[in-house]
Amino acid sequence: MADDEAALREGREWAARAVRRLTAEREEHGPTPLIRFPLPAEWGVTLLFKDESAHPTGSLKHRAARALFRHAIATGRIAEGTAVVEATGGNAAVAQAHFARLLDLPYIAVMPGAESPGRAEPVRALGGECRFVTPPLAIYEEARRLADDRGGCYLDQFTWAERALDWRGDDLAGELFAQAADPVWVVVGAGTGATAAALGRHVRLHGLPARLAVVDPENSAYFPGWAAGARDYATGMPSRVEGIGRPRMEPGFLPSLIDLMLPVPDAASVAGARAVRAATGLPVGGSTGANLWGALHLVARMRERGEAGTVVSLVCDAGERHLRTWHDDGWAAGRGLDPAPYAAAVDRFLATGEWNAPGG
Repeated sequence: MADDEAALREGREWAARAVRRLTAEREEHGPTPLIRFPLPAEWGVTLLFKDESAHPTGSLKHRAARALFRHAIATGRIAEGTAVVEATGGNAAVAQAHFARLLDLPYIAVMPGAESPGRAEPVRALGGECRFVTPPLAIYEEARRLADDRGGCYLDQFTWAERALDWRGDDLAGELFAQAADPVWVVVGAGTGATAAALGRHVRLHGLPARLAVVDPENSAYFPGWAAGARDYATGMPSRVEGIGRPRMEPGFLPSLIDLMLPVPDAASVAGARAVRAATGLPVGGSTGANLWGALHLVARMRERGEAGTVVSLVCDAGERHLRTWHDDGWAAGRGLDPAPYAAAVDRFLATGEWNAPGG
């Protein structure tokens, strides 16, 4: 009995220390900054981006990873020495590897597709391990199997991130609304759905007038599922825009919190990413490009109605690797993406105020 009590005490002491380390990491870096996307002053509309690339791991997924670890520790799913396993292939794996190293925990990312040194290297540099699985949808079962075999924790961001990410005020939602007072619209994409859920809940909790718009790329199930009211909607096709869009309606995506969904062509995401880079110097990815496209659509609607105010969105990530993809003409052409008509629409809108985007 004494040994059991000692083990229990030691386990809770480790958990308390781990949570303190996660909190200290957040406080050390502070809120991410707001940057302005230039619009004509006479429009009376301000467009701001909260720069989530300022996190130590360079993306919005940093917040979700920290929240997932904190939640898993608080609920007893992670203890000292627990092997942490996740099914993911992008920025989430890098962010989770960062926090696993901070807490001295083994970490394995199960990634979809063939072996890719470019995707694996950032995770391995942080001490994590990568496994590649085909077909891509097999990553979930493989992650569960590995966690079970090692007596570890399958972090399962698509189930838990929506519950773990704070929406009352001490994370993204609180920061955003403290920095950008009374925005008319907040524009985000949905991967796990956690960010949209946190923002939508915060708006309702505090009775804020802001409306929430979610942009969705090609192949994703979220927009058609939202429009049809079908919680089981699936396309079975992966999104080409890293970080947003899913082949199925994930449990963390909460349609009831969303005021408007905007489908965004992938070529428009290319054009949007390049426009953000031109305005800010940040080599952002396609998810930020989709955010800009959606935000400009809403700015155009506000101008048509004679509304003034602020639209806020996110820089989801930025990095040199995007210069070889979203900002490279050969890469886009190889995927059948022609951003030229969408880039022309953005330029024309900023020059004349006329929103004549391809496809409306």
